[in-house]
Amino acid sequence: MYGDVDLNIIDGSAIWAQSMAQALAAAGCEVTVLLKAPVRTDRLTAPLEKADGIRLVRPYEDRMLSDLGPRGLTPEQAVELMGRLHGRKPFDLVVVRGRRLAGLAAQEESLTGRLWTYLTDFPHSVDEITATATAELTEIALASRFVLCQTEELRAFLESTVPAACGRSVLFPPVVVVPADVAAAGQVHARARLAYTGKFAPRWNTLEMTGLPEELNRLGVDAELVMIGDKIHAEPAEWAKRMRKALESTPNVDWRGGMARADALRQSAECDFGLSWRDPDMDASLELSTKVLELGALGLPVVLNRTPMHEALLGVDYPLFAGEDSASVVTAIARAYHDRAVYADAAERCRSAAADHSLERASERLRGYLAEALPASPEGTDPERPLKVVIAGHDLKFFTRLAEYLDSLPGLDVRIDEWEGLSTHDQYRSRELAAWADVVICEWCGPNALFYAKWKRPDQRLIVRLHRFELYAEWPRRLDVSKVDAVVCVSPHYADLTREITGWPHDKVVVLPNWVDDRQLDRPKLAGAEYSLGMIGIAPSRKRLDRGLDVLSELRRMDPRYTLSVKTKQPWDYWWIWNRPEERAYFEKVYRRIQRDERLASGVIFDGFGPDVATWLRRIGFVLSTSDDESFHLAPAECAASGGVPALLPWPGADTIYDPHWIHDDAVAMAEAIHGTVSQGGFAAESERARAEITSVYGLGRVRSLWSDLVVGGRVPDPAPTDAAVAGG
Repeated sequence: MYGDVDLNIIDGSAIWAQSMAQALAAAGCEVTVLLKAPVRTDRLTAPLEKADGIRLVRPYEDRMLSDLGPRGLTPEQAVELMGRLHGRKPFDLVVVRGRRLAGLAAQEESLTGRLWTYLTDFPHSVDEITATATAELTEIALASRFVLCQTEELRAFLESTVPAACGRSVLFPPVVVVPADVAAAGQVHARARLAYTGKFAPRWNTLEMTGLPEELNRLGVDAELVMIGDKIHAEPAEWAKRMRKALESTPNVDWRGGMARADALRQSAECDFGLSWRDPDMDASLELSTKVLELGALGLPVVLNRTPMHEALLGVDYPLFAGEDSASVVTAIARAYHDRAVYADAAERCRSAAADHSLERASERLRGYLAEALPASPEGTDPERPLKVVIAGHDLKFFTRLAEYLDSLPGLDVRIDEWEGLSTHDQYRSRELAAWADVVICEWCGPNALFYAKWKRPDQRLIVRLHRFELYAEWPRRLDVSKVDAVVCVSPHYADLTREITGWPHDKVVVLPNWVDDRQLDRPKLAGAEYSLGMIGIAPSRKRLDRGLDVLSELRRMDPRYTLSVKTKQPWDYWWIWNRPEERAYFEKVYRRIQRDERLASGVIFDGFGPDVATWLRRIGFVLSTSDDESFHLAPAECAASGGVPALLPWPGADTIYDPHWIHDDAVAMAEAIHGTVSQGGFAAESERARAEITSVYGLGRVRSLWSDLVVGGRVPDPAPTDAAVAGG
């Protein structure tokens, strides 16, 4: 683990480094911490040296490089040392913090795929993020197993601006480590003490804070300000002089300097209020202050800016939100000082918010990510003699996550044979892989399946995944199914159609459903999401956007708050669709309807197509499936896993995938069901029911297990209907 931070200076980034190492050790990791600078004070390093499972590497004291500068390791030197340490004893994961550092580490082939990158120092607004920054962040994301995001807001912004981060970004909030015997008194003392810990900087309003005791005294509150920290920003120079003078000579300001984290917490616990009041310029920050959580964990109510993030954390009516000026700060403090019920409420809210950021909770999160990144060997495999698996196909986008999972299993050696087109490939490489493999998975039942069936050995297993696209084409009829061990369909309906059309043996056609990445999709909904309908992908015309508009029109007649967000490529983005006269005529008619119908014109939003579905779904309450036909239709299941509610029309086979509870006879019935759910306050209950049903059947972990059983052990799932169909009766 390496953070581009100096552990001699106590600030948020240094506290992160200490907490991250402690959380990794608590999760069961053997942690090697590479220090950036020589140890001049052990206030942060001493607890790490005493902890089990943590080893400190000191490049200065051990003279690991000959050209070490006085300011600590450069990012280039740090990456060089990480590579050197990895070469001696390979690491399973390499945790890094710092954009410049991460960019360099991403270029190290030996570290690719092992990086767990914690990013904060990148532009936090769309107008600031440049093409160069996007390219750099894309490279970092592609080299990282996980990108650790401090807040949901930061993850959403990153995924929306850097598509490569989608599916890799995970939430890792700040970690709060408070000694068990340290807690605030729970009530205000006669003389109110205000606590500030951290760095002294202009945008942190630390100079303005020194005037608070005098202002409070004018409101009849006897107050003292305790300030802990020793890092004063040097720029601007005049401000730094004023800051130091204020710390040293302002009446009722007690500057106690820098100290060990545990000591700072103990002294803060003796105070009555915490301060995290900052310049309004920082209100748009996507980061959450660790200090707010630390002070809250002590039981102190914290004065802080009103922002959407803080409202989500503490509630819209939290009583200690402050405005731009110091008068708003002292007014809030004076109110809580005089009204003990207000004080107790604010303290409890801060304590509750901090509870989810404990070391125990952080280690629990990390154990989940470790299980994801470092899965155990499947039963029946030997890492010393791995099972050789080839995945072949012209378009692997629907199989990518499964391919990554199979490749991560210690007992498998996975190679990809990616064809340039349906029939275009490197025949020599394909022949080599056919001779090498123990198991071949053909994604799509096309020419790739015909090729591998032709060259299949008797001791080899061949699995073919068939989609709607090729079912009515010539390739299944030409396939020698006796060479195939299993034909995988994603739904019982298409499995039955496959048997009917091809005449293949019943038990050779099996159902392994599509999956939903329930962990990635499990994110808090935004306020008002229950009034937002969604559709993902509306081309070609058989997706029936017109029926979705029928639903919206009926709903807006009942309540104008309903909207329809359509996340899609436009039909003209597909040449094979736009060149068909009947398709063009359909979409021209539908789009004219949106323009001319006042009820629809103000209620339909078109969102750009992209992989940031999990972020988009945060504001969607219902996803509609209004198609003429679908082989599976993943979007309603993704909606359910995100905490929304699926809404389907009865296309053929829908009831073999989804519980009939979510299937409606027509657009009017669908609209009435949606409005009934929302208007009667049933959205939360319906969303929980949908999430439980969908994740139990289509959760990524379950579907991965089914594929692992098929690939490794040749265990073919029961060809009976899926659990969802059984649940639906």
